Amino acid sequence: MTFDIHKLADVLRAAAKAEILPRFGRLAMGDIRTKTEATELVTDGDEAAEQFLKLALAEMMPEALFLGEESAAADPALLDMALDAEIVVVVDPIDGTANFVAGMPLFGVMAAIIRRGETVAGVIYDPMGDDWVLAEKGSGAFLVRPQGDKRRLSIAAPVPLQQMVGYVSTDYLPAETKSKILANLAKPRMFASHRCAAHMYRAFSGGHAHFTMLDRLTPWDHLAGALIATEAGGHVACFDGSPYEMSKRTGALLAATDSESWDVLMREVFAV
Repeated sequence: MTFDIHKLADVLRAAAKAEILPRFGRLAMGDIRTKTEATELVTDGDEAAEQFLKLALAEMMPEALFLGEESAAADPALLDMALDAEIVVVVDPIDGTANFVAGMPLFGVMAAIIRRGETVAGVIYDPMGDDWVLAEKGSGAFLVRPQGDKRRLSIAAPVPLQQMVGYVSTDYLPAETKSKILANLAKPRMFASHRCAAHMYRAFSGGHAHFTMLDRLTPWDHLAGALIATEAGGHVACFDGSPYEMSKRTGALLAATDSESWDVLMREVFAV
């Protein structure tokens, strides 16, 4: 299989311009629905953008299985099919849907290419900033702008725990675990949540934080970001220390500046 990661980025950008940005700040109540719970939202923009991506990527990579967040919600069997497929394109049409609904400019479009279970490429596009971060396995991570500007991404230098700044999502943790972690988060310098994995991965990979922790291992939320963070120089692993991969759907994930910082964070903050 051959592919052009820049063409993949172009497809994400085209989907955002056609189906997402025209709806931003203009959603009617009938355009917004809940999925499994009140905080799990889907909009006409999510569905239209995913359909746009599915059609465009079928032309670009006809041999690939398409796995989108909304497609999997409609047909959960796709998740198991993806584990056995030779090539999979995994897409999140709007990551940060709650922010999108609220009119907050923190949402993104993500795509990853998986070959025989291994993530080989990932792109995170920011529709509001009109730029994207991307990585191919073994080739580094980059911030790219439409006019052709390209800058290599590099994570922040390690610092002691008391100086660390991080991004944390505890939305889906059990209540007892969440309370312990939130208490321990008094130890780093500060933390925040964007409610958007796309921007948390982008910020970490660009050197703007020392760690990011995310607590729901859905593949469309993490495959692209985990690769980009790794290629930017970060240490990314599940809480049990194992590498993150598409087959893992439970637990949580932590990215840190290096393995030593990862160990400190797990011991002092995220041990449960």
